[in-house]
Amino acid sequence: MNEPNDSGTQAPVVQTITLYEKHKKVYPRSVTGLFANWRWAMVWFTQIIFYGTCWLEWNGRQAILFHVVERKFYLFGLVLWPQDVLYLAILLIISAYALFLVTAIGGRLFCGYVCPQTVYTEILLWIETKVEGERPARMKLDKGPRNARWWRLKAVKHALWLAVSLWTGFTFVGYFTPIHELIASATTLSFGPWEWFWILFYAGFLYMQAGFLREQVCKYMCPYARFQGVMFDPDTLIISYDPVRGEPRGARKKGVDYKAKGLGDCVDCSLCVQVCPTGIDIRDGLQMECIACAACIDVCDQVMDKVGYPRGLIRYSTENALEKRYTSKDIVAHLLRPRTLIYGGILFAIIIATAWSMATRVPLKVDVMRDRSVLSREADDGRIENLYTLHISNTGESMHRFALSVSGLQGIEIAGERIVEVPAASSKTVTVAVRSDAESGKRGSNEIHFEIVAQNHDKIAVREKAAFLMP
Repeated sequence: MNEPNDSGTQAPVVQTITLYEKHKKVYPRSVTGLFANWRWAMVWFTQIIFYGTCWLEWNGRQAILFHVVERKFYLFGLVLWPQDVLYLAILLIISAYALFLVTAIGGRLFCGYVCPQTVYTEILLWIETKVEGERPARMKLDKGPRNARWWRLKAVKHALWLAVSLWTGFTFVGYFTPIHELIASATTLSFGPWEWFWILFYAGFLYMQAGFLREQVCKYMCPYARFQGVMFDPDTLIISYDPVRGEPRGARKKGVDYKAKGLGDCVDCSLCVQVCPTGIDIRDGLQMECIACAACIDVCDQVMDKVGYPRGLIRYSTENALEKRYTSKDIVAHLLRPRTLIYGGILFAIIIATAWSMATRVPLKVDVMRDRSVLSREADDGRIENLYTLHISNTGESMHRFALSVSGLQGIEIAGERIVEVPAASSKTVTVAVRSDAESGKRGSNEIHFEIVAQNHDKIAVREKAAFLMP
């Protein structure tokens, strides 16, 4: 765009457009109420599970342990091996569909109540409030001089933040290295390289993201915030401001007939903005930054109580409910719709199939490898002999003695020891010699099968195919 200058010619006007909004620190105000209580209940629930589960024991070992060194995953009575990676994939699929279902029904409930970013932000913000004071005190402190009091309060706050972060990182690693071994290493600071890395990495990210970045993680870093709109529809529950009832907003004195003045129920106190952890104004409508924590509902209900108006100016509702003035019964009825039924049906089917697979899973895995250095040879008794290596994994919680046998050719048998003892949740590699008459098979490769059966449990059995070479 050009503007005339003193000489009458057109001078170009330069405009600077910023694509990244300059960060303004958000100072959330503390709030109490039904949803705040639920939020803190979920903080306690998730953290008791996270910090406490790694200390549970099962059959003399850690109940939940993803043992990196042994390459085994212990889940109470279940032992998973690298070959069971399918179950990890299924777990991720179940988690994804559960998230889709919850989002389609209740919007960003996950973000508002159980997302680690939200949970740890709540914890560190609570520490900040206890140390520095409520919202006005924190704002005044940050704008004030850097005196001894400022340094003292900041030092205490950051020391507590770091303590929480380091303990959280330590607990995280305790799910991959036995927690008692980790405690012993902590007394001498003799962690291994990868343990040092993950404790400090996890602690550093928690300290940075929950302490400093906070709402910026939700706005700019979290992919869920970006694609959640695809899972929303007009019947999805969201945090909603009712403009029909609230507008036009404005201040008024208590007891005054505000309707005669043409005002709505919103007194324009801005408390809903002050309590928002992402710093948005819910009265502007549905926004990507809203994490559905419902803090604005709690504080608005308190204001409505004080001025004597009905609660629910800000509430859980849907776009259709606001537009068509649905009752609560209508909202519930519209939650069951094709999208949620499909998500729920697929999720239910996957869970049932997985549960059946786990219940019928045989706690025995066998890998058969033929010795390729000697294709075949003639034994002392004149029969043809092939050598095989059997890797037997006992994935159960008790020791088993396995009987080995082979079939597929007339007169074929295992020469030597046919009983293998494998301890619980362990594996053993054995070499076996298989012999058969030269006339029992054709020249070249012949299909045979190894049968491995637990002596004390017939249902724990595996049949593996192999090739027997005839010269």
